[in-house]
Amino acid sequence: MPQQRKHMDGMPSTPLASRHGMPQHRHDNRGDRPPQRNDRPPHGPGRFERHDHRHDRPFERGDHPDHAQPVATGPGMRLDDLYRLPIPQLFSLAEKEGMNEHAGMNRGQLIVGIARRLIDRGEPVRGSGTLEILPDGFGFLRSTAHNYLASPEDIYVSPSQVRRSGLRNGQVVEGPIRLPIEGQENFALYVVESVNGKPAENRGRPTVFEDLTPHHPNKRLKLESSPDEMATRVIDLVTPIGKGQRALIVSPPRAGKTVLLSKIAQSIRNNHPECYLIVLLIDERPEEVTEMQRQVCGANVEVVASTFDEPSGEHTHVSEIALEKAKRMVEEGKDVVILLDSITRLARAHNTEAPSGGKLLSGGLDSNAMQKPKRFFGAARQVEEGGSLTIIATALIDTGSRMDEVIFEEFKGTGNMELHLDRRLVDKRVWPAIDINRSGTRKEELLLTSDEVERMRILRRVLADMPPVEAMELLLNKLKKSKTNHDFLANLNMM
Repeated sequence: MPQQRKHMDGMPSTPLASRHGMPQHRHDNRGDRPPQRNDRPPHGPGRFERHDHRHDRPFERGDHPDHAQPVATGPGMRLDDLYRLPIPQLFSLAEKEGMNEHAGMNRGQLIVGIARRLIDRGEPVRGSGTLEILPDGFGFLRSTAHNYLASPEDIYVSPSQVRRSGLRNGQVVEGPIRLPIEGQENFALYVVESVNGKPAENRGRPTVFEDLTPHHPNKRLKLESSPDEMATRVIDLVTPIGKGQRALIVSPPRAGKTVLLSKIAQSIRNNHPECYLIVLLIDERPEEVTEMQRQVCGANVEVVASTFDEPSGEHTHVSEIALEKAKRMVEEGKDVVILLDSITRLARAHNTEAPSGGKLLSGGLDSNAMQKPKRFFGAARQVEEGGSLTIIATALIDTGSRMDEVIFEEFKGTGNMELHLDRRLVDKRVWPAIDINRSGTRKEELLLTSDEVERMRILRRVLADMPPVEAMELLLNKLKKSKTNHDFLANLNMM
């Protein structure tokens, strides 16, 4: 008989089960097993017990969902519905499901426990989230409730599902979920049913974002909402914004940039429901995040934040997932608007995370650190194939930091709209504190009618020789006498 092939350690290659007379079972490798408990780095009992899934390894062969408990499909309960419930209702639902030891549980633990009991009873539970594919080929569906960061409620997506459905980073994936088998920690996606709201089997293959053809914005985003909301009326006149605009709001500290961004978000939500709005807050205070969430909530609106007490790595991670999600939606022909506060702090985070070795610029800024922030800001565009990505970002100046000045200089001139806020107007309690003469939009004639272009030239000539405070006061006084900007421009000769 031929000699049996040996491994490097001298042991025969015959499977262990055969050597002990145990039956062997053939398994396909369509489903994989998510990371084992022992494979995870140790973690403490944090607020959500976050895991760093980037170091996990994929499923092993033989743990296909068919070998686990059968999964019910159908409408059923959605994990998103549980996320929206307040804590008292989650406690009541936990008691109803027989969870006796739920007193010390946080929101995530309650949701996981309730979902487990529903699936155990044979009721379908559906999950969805924004896909993040890790280097090993498997991925997780991240939730906006955790700002796209890793959490125990994340849903595992196997490498075979990623390959078979052609999934990519940033896509919103939905389908029924199954319980983790022994040794697993996360729910697993059973079937990929929809991707970005379209059935997975016949959604086609959209053009990759980088292959789309960009051109100048020519479809206007109207911000004017009410006669008394002067901030958005002034922006519509001085710096009109179009779909696909790459806009920079340049602001010193305490000049009202966050309030202005909130008003812009509310106007886009109310006037343009066809646009999907992402408010991205980087290195902000937690109370400002809560305020923004309450002010701009809506069906096509999400507020994603990484507060100042989070590490810089989470700042960069959150922004990358948000950008990838926006790109996937533009590929589907949708209009997306990202409001970023602020691009200065995002660049600071990338500077902290950038590997050393690049050229050191003035202020301690690594030259390599600006590549990803510029790629983020440069993604804004309107494309000929349909769809657009508008990015309105704030940039900080006069902070006393040389690095912030260098960051602003790097972005200066890269946008096609700049809105400057002036501290002198703030000191005079003039709101909005916009420096009219320094603000403007490139190719604004593509967004305005010929009559509006001529009348805005007249207005610019009148205000050009005035100091910023006097120019804004004059404009506000005239706007208060008219209900709409159209009426104001029609009566412009009376100024």
